[in-house]
Amino acid sequence: MSVNYKLIQRKHPQKKDEPAKWYAVPNSARPLAQKALTRAATENTTTAPIELEAAMELLAAFIPRQLQQGHTVSVPSMGTFRLAFKSEGVEDINLFNAGQMIKSPRILFTPAKELREKTLQGLRFENGGVLEAGVNYASMADYRKAKGIATPGGASELGGSTGGGSGSNSGGGSTPGGQGENPLG
Repeated sequence: MSVNYKLIQRKHPQKKDEPAKWYAVPNSARPLAQKALTRAATENTTTAPIELEAAMELLAAFIPRQLQQGHTVSVPSMGTFRLAFKSEGVEDINLFNAGQMIKSPRILFTPAKELREKTLQGLRFENGGVLEAGVNYASMADYRKAKGIATPGGASELGGSTGGGSGSNSGGGSTPGGQGENPLG
């Protein structure tokens, strides 16, 4: 399965003095509408789409209540939801004020090993364009043509996909050619 990515030129947030580099970012498609999602998920099963829709709504109502009560929520074959937050520290325990010192509460999701492996197995990446200065080019070939840049080595732009994807980097990985960490991921 191929995943589209787009190349975007940005400066690394922690290395602002260095020149901007090209980074791959997922070129995500719009999510399916709920009815389309439930129809697709229940295709070739005995489960009715409305049953899946109801189950998803029940789960979506259940998870926040459990998290607010301090529970971790494990959804079988999917993963685990848990609350996390940042906190300021104090030297004297009597000076700790939760309302002022606990900050940035957020929900973390850790995918189950099964979900992660099914998703990443055989993953391939395909160039879905270039975004530069607000201009969206549909492909590397279009970008090179617009900029008057020759194709490296005169190679064809067919396919544009590269293998890989067995790693666990979910943030977009490194830059093309392994040129450092992706500050966008």
